[in-house]
Amino acid sequence: MDAEMTSTTDTACPSCGGPVAEADLFCEACGAELKPGAATAASAATAAPGVPATPALNTDTEPTVEIDPATGLDAGPVGPCASCGGTVGADGYCETCGTKAAKPRDHFAEQPAPWVAGVCDRGIRHSRNEDAMALAADAEPGSRALLVVCDGVSSSLDSDVASLAAARAAREVLVAGHAQGLGTESSRAGAIAARLKASADAASDAVLESTSPDSPNPASCTFVAAIVENGLIVAGNVGDSRAYWFPDAGEPVGLTTDDSWAAELIASGVSREEAESGPHAHAITRWLGKDAPDHTPRTTTVEVDGPGWLLVCSDGLWNYCSEAAPLAALVRQTVADANGEPKAAASALVDWANAQGGQDNITVALARI
Repeated sequence: MDAEMTSTTDTACPSCGGPVAEADLFCEACGAELKPGAATAASAATAAPGVPATPALNTDTEPTVEIDPATGLDAGPVGPCASCGGTVGADGYCETCGTKAAKPRDHFAEQPAPWVAGVCDRGIRHSRNEDAMALAADAEPGSRALLVVCDGVSSSLDSDVASLAAARAAREVLVAGHAQGLGTESSRAGAIAARLKASADAASDAVLESTSPDSPNPASCTFVAAIVENGLIVAGNVGDSRAYWFPDAGEPVGLTTDDSWAAELIASGVSREEAESGPHAHAITRWLGKDAPDHTPRTTTVEVDGPGWLLVCSDGLWNYCSEAAPLAALVRQTVADANGEPKAAASALVDWANAQGGQDNITVALARI
């Protein structure tokens, strides 16, 4: 930004809330046209008179994972003991039968609209759930949705805290912006991609805030987000969490490319089966965290010309079915068995991954477009 721009009064874009200058004609963050008087003071909470406010997306969850603001951790077990109905104590164990209660963070679901839902699960082998997700959607099917998945790196400290903070921070940025571009499809796609990158910045900041300054092994996580905007899907990732598009008619496609050692081997000619089953199959080359080399997501845009399913997931699912075609077949069969209901289908896919061994945390988010 040049000196002239930094000397002007700070204002906010009425479409996305990003910083703009009074002299700007377009928002650099989302590409929205800035009509005279349309920008608002940066501290204002509402758009200027005459400027339509960005419609608020629904972010309701079921059930909600409550976070203790003092520790950044989930508040712990809630409700009676699942084994005997007794009271669960502050230590997380039933005071009657001694059974350890599951934490809300171990397994939770979100369904902001009937056509969008996700399930996040601890899996079988891990002692805690380091996966996280954050979803939002308009009520109208196929209109606008935001799906974010972050997978905490198990070898780092507090990765469960960092991943949940990152996913929710990214969602906040994406919900605030409704990119319109300059009136063309290419500019609209570019504006959406810019907003996705801004959400990755926010996710990265959230991870840093979850990291102790003197931590010998700072918190880190992967990041993948997919945005549905009236006929467009824009997806981007850092690490090895993935997004896929499975059209009802047409070839299924992976929307993201892993930042991993396995992906580099595949690019060099090694078979996918060999690369993804080797000793360094899940060694990632990019991530969010204090020691991350770069957290700018690579983005892909797809124009949707027919119905289909958008899948965003962690490696806890694709570990057992990596390639797009067989994974699409699994999703389609699961969806059919679930009568087309996204939440039931996501839950069934989590159950399927657990039945394969559940060696990692599992997150599955689906949108029916």
